[in-house]
Amino acid sequence: MSRSSASSGRIRRDRIPRIVAAVVASAAMLAPLAACGGSGDAGATVSSPTTSASSSASESESSSAESQASGTASASSSSTEESRASSTSTSGEVPATTVLAALAIKGRAPKTGYSRSQFGTAWADVDHNGCDTRNDILSRDLTGRTYRSGTHDCIVATGTLNDPYTGRRIGFVRGEKTSTAVQIDHVVALSNAWQTGAQKLDSLTRERFANDPYNLLAVDGPANEQKSDGDAATWLPSNKSFRCQYVARQIGVKHRYGLWVTRAEHDAMARVLSGCPTQTVPAGGGVIGSVSSGSVSSGSSSSTPASKSTATARATPRATSRATSSAKSNASSGSSAYYQNCTAVRAAGKAPLRSTDPGYSRKLDRDGDGIACE
Repeated sequence: MSRSSASSGRIRRDRIPRIVAAVVASAAMLAPLAACGGSGDAGATVSSPTTSASSSASESESSSAESQASGTASASSSSTEESRASSTSTSGEVPATTVLAALAIKGRAPKTGYSRSQFGTAWADVDHNGCDTRNDILSRDLTGRTYRSGTHDCIVATGTLNDPYTGRRIGFVRGEKTSTAVQIDHVVALSNAWQTGAQKLDSLTRERFANDPYNLLAVDGPANEQKSDGDAATWLPSNKSFRCQYVARQIGVKHRYGLWVTRAEHDAMARVLSGCPTQTVPAGGGVIGSVSSGSVSSGSSSSTPASKSTATARATPRATSRATSSAKSNASSGSSAYYQNCTAVRAAGKAPLRSTDPGYSRKLDRDGDGIACE
């Protein structure tokens, strides 16, 4: 056999392992899809394709010329998918259409047994940083923030939101009549989650779901109220430039918690993604990028965004002040406690009151965030 002929044979044999690698990579794509799993970690890494390829190469030495030719053609057709799988798994950017295809499609389960309490205490401090989830998200999503004095940069007093749902710039001022201008939305609503699999989750997982930054966005209050517990089939943001990101995050949340989609919900998501086929599932919490200045209406004056390091520093544990508040709450006279107004709450040293504290009532919690007399 001539040297050129032998060389040609080796090239064909060397291509066969690529088939195996492509199969392994394709399977790995749908494994953890880690861009939307865990805590927003980097994507999954294809498991040992090189080892598999090396092993297969040894076995391929006994293959016939006909099988080599067939393998060459198969490897050629798989090369694009192999490359895409490898890129996806190492970069953590998984196409939203791929994740959507992996979600189960079922009918909506009955709402029987649903209540907000099924998802734990509203805005619980699940990350134990000394600050409740609502203020964590406000601090993450608002710019130009100021904090209430004496709260160790925990309770956000003012700030500016570049609202992803409407594309408007909204000024936030904490107060009984103003706090509701900016609300924290569960991208996948709690009621929707309950009817698409969450009722089978344990209580701790449901509480984590309700407080997971991946599923939370600070948004325009009226838009959030309009959405209510709607899914993609019944409500989409009026800001059309954000719809792809919005749907992609819903898909990521559902995948992360093993929830399903209804047929109508699936089809609505697919329609949105048809206009942005390269949209990937977000890898972490918060809005992907910022609302472009062109889509932000003139209103409140803009503020200079605070740095990431400032936001991180603000999240430093503030257990001492919280522990004091908790101790006062535990010293309460019991469930019969009653306060006529927030002045009475503060006079008793019980402010702020959480929804699980004795004496809490809706009339004291004007912004409906589960924390009264803030």
